[in-house]
Amino acid sequence: MGLVSGLVVYILLWWWVFLMTLPFGVEVPDAIETGHATSAPAKPMLWRKAAITSVIAGILFMIVYWVIVSEIIVLDTA
Repeated sequence: MGLVSGLVVYILLWWWVFLMTLPFGVEVPDAIETGHATSAPAKPMLWRKAAITSVIAGILFMIVYWVIVSEIIVLDTA
């Protein structure tokens, strides 16, 4: 796996995990201000979710990298 393809795999894994972590820990405020959506979270904790996502995506990337390097799954048919 080259540098560019590895970076693409990590970015795809990061976004996949980030979008899955967004709903966790979301609490809707009791008093909704005028102009705000009724489903808008009071404290979205995006920095915490981004940090957790980076760790999980790194672990998943190591697994994917190991599978590709050890040739458990080979995509070349030629």
